[in-house]
Amino acid sequence: MAMEHPHTATPLAELLREADQNNPQIRAGRQAWEGAKQVPSQVSTLPDPEFLIQQVNVGSPRPFAGYTNSDFAYLGLGVSQELPYPGKLRLKGEMARRDAEVVQQGYESVRRSIFAALKSAYFQLSYFSQALGILDNDRELLREIEQSAEARYRSGTGTQQDILQAQLEETKLLEEDTHHHLQEGLLEAQIKRLLNRPQSSPDIKASPLSVSALGYSYDQLLLAANNQNPDIGATEKNIERQKLGVDLAHKDFYPDFNVQYMWQRTDPDRYRAYYMLTFGVRVPIYRVRKQRPELEQAQIDLARAHTAQEVETAQVASDLREQYLTAQRTDEMLKIYRDGLMPQARAEFESGLSSYQSNRQEFQPLLESYRDILRLDEEYWQTAADHETAVARIEEITGLTLAGTNTDKE
Repeated sequence: MAMEHPHTATPLAELLREADQNNPQIRAGRQAWEGAKQVPSQVSTLPDPEFLIQQVNVGSPRPFAGYTNSDFAYLGLGVSQELPYPGKLRLKGEMARRDAEVVQQGYESVRRSIFAALKSAYFQLSYFSQALGILDNDRELLREIEQSAEARYRSGTGTQQDILQAQLEETKLLEEDTHHHLQEGLLEAQIKRLLNRPQSSPDIKASPLSVSALGYSYDQLLLAANNQNPDIGATEKNIERQKLGVDLAHKDFYPDFNVQYMWQRTDPDRYRAYYMLTFGVRVPIYRVRKQRPELEQAQIDLARAHTAQEVETAQVASDLREQYLTAQRTDEMLKIYRDGLMPQARAEFESGLSSYQSNRQEFQPLLESYRDILRLDEEYWQTAADHETAVARIEEITGLTLAGTNTDKE
């Protein structure tokens, strides 16, 4: 049974906006970024102060019994504050900001990846929709063949085998039609998953395929990718973060401080209150075992970040080159189909049909020319879908809008 579709196609741009709002992976990435932005103020703020209460007795364990037993008993109130070496908190805040920017780039990478997957599924859905239209149109050609075979058979110049072959070909069309409907259903399920729609929701109909012009050279696309690709951007932010980590490791060779202020009260009838200020220093005396390995680790992490950037940059350049060549090749193939193969195949079929009807050609060459039309029509639109998928992947890599279908960035 054929799958029913809504009459109105849903524009791709509308689906992209819906995915941007509802896709759980995009939402999770956005939430992770929002959470990471809350960290810098936490780590760049002074540690919470410590408030102290002291009560000293002499000669009795009971609280506040010391005034009657000894002149040395007292009650004290104070506050203590840790003070990291100047610059440490700022560096920690900057590192947390770089971490948040890395998470932001990861969110953008996920967002682009979901968009590319949605576009690819949409283009394939459009292809199968148009392929079904091709089958309907070419079925009319097949009926012409079958009618001509029946006419020749009735006139005694044809064979029953010609009619049976035409009927067999029509059965093959029905099989292909069923297969295309199945693929449509699978693609709609994939799109609904990306949109976070219930699978029982109404079916999705894609707009007809249109071929996008690339409009950029490979070098221009590579420059855009190096500037705007989120995976490369994440490695750059990580390098900045690791540089700050090296600076912080140097700072850890310097001491941290502690300031404490205490008010102490003995017998108020006999003595005045005491006020005590204490300044402490935490000295990093285990440098060989602690600070130097920390610095070496930070320097190794920085070198590893540079290596990761080289790997990611090379990978992006390779992926971009592959998609660029695919877009170029499919664009050239579309021109060959459109300007050469398809009109030539139709001209050959029309000539062959006329010759067969006038008993100047056998049935098998006519059937083969019909199969050529069907195959070339489907290959054309499959190539168009492959071209648009390559363009979508280039958009994902470069951040450029080539087909006019990207949603606005936040």
